Amino acid sequence: MHHSIMTVKGEILSDELGLCHSHEHLFIAEGQSAKINKALRIDDYNKTLEEVLLFKKIGGQSIVDAQPVGCGRMADLLYKVSEETDINIIASTGFHKLIFYPENHWIHSMSEEQLMELFASELQVGMYINSDERRYERIISRAGIIKTAVDTEGMTKEYRKLFRAAAKASLLTGAPIMSHSETRTGIEQVKFLSEQGIAPESMIICHIDRSIEDFTYQLEVAKTGVYMELDTIGRLKYHSDEDEVKLILKLIEAGFEDKILIGLDVTRERLKSYGGEIGLDYIKESFIPLMHKHGITDTWIRKFIIDNPAKAFTKKI
Repeated sequence: MHHSIMTVKGEILSDELGLCHSHEHLFIAEGQSAKINKALRIDDYNKTLEEVLLFKKIGGQSIVDAQPVGCGRMADLLYKVSEETDINIIASTGFHKLIFYPENHWIHSMSEEQLMELFASELQVGMYINSDERRYERIISRAGIIKTAVDTEGMTKEYRKLFRAAAKASLLTGAPIMSHSETRTGIEQVKFLSEQGIAPESMIICHIDRSIEDFTYQLEVAKTGVYMELDTIGRLKYHSDEDEVKLILKLIEAGFEDKILIGLDVTRERLKSYGGEIGLDYIKESFIPLMHKHGITDTWIRKFIIDNPAKAFTKKI
């Protein structure tokens, strides 16, 4: 098995990934997502470019973009901004929560087999542009991960079909699966994907830090061996950054420091270049100093931002 990660500009060796934010949104086209939440429109090339350059300035090297095919992903701009800044961008195929698609969208009508073929071809051949409206132009730039998601109702019949398609594409291509979870749905997702033959080291469960009253759920997810993404940083409507650090300390204490990934899961309201409040320099400038203050060493921090992403996003074939 060679250790490589697929970026929009081609394969890189896993140890070339460098400082990585494991879950961001650099572009989201005008569409269903923005109708639901206007902060889910990030479509100004120059503003995003400015933000990515800010990330580069603080030593950032890689960004995982979590916007999947057919859901406002702007694959051509991801490639363009990566070319212009020399920041590695890992793009997503797969699917998001069904609330983010109009009723007549192809995601509802495609068979499991067709979905699997679509995801696999984006990982092996190249990504589609404007596939929201079935205008199927394609670029040679490939996706590197498969995004999956459930909503609060959990693994309904339609989600199970989508998850099975994602699992088959993952087994075929070796691409890891990064799954959006709602409060406490993570265990169910891990269980379902495991039943489809996906190994824990090929799974990344997002947002497990949204709700952290106690740490029993997070420790339950951790025990499955999957990568856990902590991306509710600087989001005070959920909890304080101090509480986030307490969760990280708890996970370290329980021996799971090799499974932690971090990111900001930014929206238009959270990107400085769009007039938002935190920006892609926030982890480096604010959150890392806070971790230091609470006794989290550079050795551990390096794992969360460099070593663990390098393993999590590596192709497993």
